[in-house]
Amino acid sequence: MKTLRIVLALALVAAVAFVATGSRRADAQGQTIKIGILYDHSGPFSAAGSLNCYRGAKMIIDYVNEKGGVLGKYKIVQVDGDSQSKTEAAINEAERLLNVEKVDILAGIYSSAHAVPLAEKVDRQKKFLWITTAIADAVLKDRNLQYTFRPQPNGSLFGEATVKYVAHHAQDKLKKAAKDVRVAIIYEDGPYGTGVAAANESEAKKLGMQIVLKEGFSVQAPDLSSLVTKLRAGRPDVIFHTGYNPDIALFLRQAKEQGLRTKIYIGHGAGHSQLNKLKETIGNEVEGFNTTDPPASQLVDPKKLKPELAALTQEMLKRYKAFEPNIPAGQVAPHVSMGFNNMWILLNDVLPRAIQKHGGFGPEALAKAARETDIPEGGTMQGYGVKFHPAGHPMAGQNMKAIAAVFQVVDGEFKHVYPPVVASMANPPVLLPAASPYLAR
Repeated sequence: MKTLRIVLALALVAAVAFVATGSRRADAQGQTIKIGILYDHSGPFSAAGSLNCYRGAKMIIDYVNEKGGVLGKYKIVQVDGDSQSKTEAAINEAERLLNVEKVDILAGIYSSAHAVPLAEKVDRQKKFLWITTAIADAVLKDRNLQYTFRPQPNGSLFGEATVKYVAHHAQDKLKKAAKDVRVAIIYEDGPYGTGVAAANESEAKKLGMQIVLKEGFSVQAPDLSSLVTKLRAGRPDVIFHTGYNPDIALFLRQAKEQGLRTKIYIGHGAGHSQLNKLKETIGNEVEGFNTTDPPASQLVDPKKLKPELAALTQEMLKRYKAFEPNIPAGQVAPHVSMGFNNMWILLNDVLPRAIQKHGGFGPEALAKAARETDIPEGGTMQGYGVKFHPAGHPMAGQNMKAIAAVFQVVDGEFKHVYPPVVASMANPPVLLPAASPYLAR
């Protein structure tokens, strides 16, 4: 009987320990929080923005740890994963981080092609997923995920923003009403490109624009010359291009070789926002290109932000010098801000509330804390606010306050040019410059 009592007592102790571990209660001084950081460190997505997102996330984690950790005492243990620019590798790495490394939070994810299957798998396991980068609507739309949250703007906002930008300047720059503008929409045929292109098309149709071509392509296509031929035949005033890298470089090279001409060229993040990489490929011919992404923190007017955020942006730029010592602030890719700012929201807003109000940093506590996030405009380094659509909404887990900004390369550096709330130029060039080999004359 005594043996039975001992066995029962040990079982009870084990059960209590399991519950405490499973709920990840935060009641011990010096407790650590394990965060799995999953990005592409290798493969084409790395140079297209994923590596810069990782750098941003790492920099803010290091900064918070140097200040004592979350709430001044909970240190972050960062566990890295490499998706290798492959969906299968991303899924395997997520499984390793969650079930072998036993991270409390999975964060990052650059590619929408990875995020779409990952979000469902992670949510089904009732683990917490914080998406800093992947934008496709399909990651969240009509899935009612309970533990997946994305402070980043979604793809539809990207596609809508660029079309509205063209319409806003059509009369002044193209000397045409919006309904007379000829547009072509080309896109990589994964969730990212398909979603952005659908928003391009929908918004263009609302404004009565003439869509002369809408066509997808594989990011692994060895030749895009037939697409270039179709574009030449369509004679678009504007080309909306959603791609990664190196397919962007391939397209631009073949477009130049075949004499493709247009007046406005607009990308949608990814490789189009890696200014230094584009310059390595086409040099000064990048002048006048437009791209779309969340605002770059260093380009946001600090007067529009909470006072302490300007100093945080300078901290980001200072730390980024460790990776590219000589890069001017105006050439730092917006992906650095995505990793830094979106991870800051998790560490500065969601985690403290989960610990203080909901008793820990298990998935349930984190999900409750995220649903209570309500940061006003100007309350983050990228200028936008944060409030997530609730469970049951078609876009549950999506930040409803996020915005997409249009950038243009002016004098070799990025400038915010749209929407007016973030624009640093009242009258941007919009058109490709006279010296551009891509300009229709």
